[in-house]
Amino acid sequence: MRSVAAVGEGLAWLGRQGTRAVALSLILGLAVPQLAALLKPIVPEAIFAMLTLSFLRVEPAHLRGYFARPGLVVAAAAWHVIAVPLVTCGGLVLFGVPAASPGLYLALVLQMASPPIMAAPAFAARMGLDAALSLAVMTVCMLLTPLTAALYLQFFIGPELTLSSLTLGLRLLLIVAGSALVATLVRRFSAPGWVAAQKEKVDGLNVIALFIFAIAVMEGVTDRFVATPLLVISVLALTFLVALGLTALTTLVFAWCGIERAFAIGLAVGHRNLGLMIAATSAAVPDMTWLYFGLSQFPIYLTPQLLKPLARRFTRIRDRRVAPPTPP
Repeated sequence: MRSVAAVGEGLAWLGRQGTRAVALSLILGLAVPQLAALLKPIVPEAIFAMLTLSFLRVEPAHLRGYFARPGLVVAAAAWHVIAVPLVTCGGLVLFGVPAASPGLYLALVLQMASPPIMAAPAFAARMGLDAALSLAVMTVCMLLTPLTAALYLQFFIGPELTLSSLTLGLRLLLIVAGSALVATLVRRFSAPGWVAAQKEKVDGLNVIALFIFAIAVMEGVTDRFVATPLLVISVLALTFLVALGLTALTTLVFAWCGIERAFAIGLAVGHRNLGLMIAATSAAVPDMTWLYFGLSQFPIYLTPQLLKPLARRFTRIRDRRVAPPTPP
């Protein structure tokens, strides 16, 4: 029993470390490429685990609260899965990116067709933002992605994609539905309140899954940097530009609902689950696409840590607005 308790305490401690622990995994993946190659085959399993844990992270009652008044969630999901992909992918075509760099174009289309990262609710919670709203938006986007992603890939990529858009959509549906079913069964057969009491341990398991995933996707990045450092630096800068640009733009667009909520939506829109799309394609993508995929993890894991002071400022603004007036 002591060993079980020690494992539980270890998971809770790891969950409290949050983004700091995961950020170190990026460095480890670059420093030990053999470890990245070893873990690469289990990327789909890590993705499935992260999604399942995300469905466990927020109480269903909180989620139902947003679905009872779905206006904000629907608006955020429409912005994520319709407006941003159409405008961005259309812009890529207009500026000739498909001809200039087909692999980079495929990576960006896959990214725009992706739902929010599965860790979005956990990141939002650790930053003091509205995790329930983040999960609600992620859930709706996840449900829509098998359909919308198939349509976008058919329209913007077409026959050049080695995997049919229909097959990709079905694989996405199986991943999303399967993880939701596992999370539902865990809640169904657990004692009342048990899942909520395991919040820090769930975060710890999520960190482990993120750790495995982050190391694995660094496979080949170190060798590519040694061979073409300017290219890698340029692609890395692009990944930050995309993530931070979408986060800032979305926060401004949704500022009408409150800056703290807008920031939670912005983080979800800016940090997209390209890994889910890669898993659905069985990693059968060009080298440039995989390079962008690997480097896109840096803004995902580092941005929440960098933006944490800004999130705290937003939550202080929220708290001042809801605080009762001081009696004279």
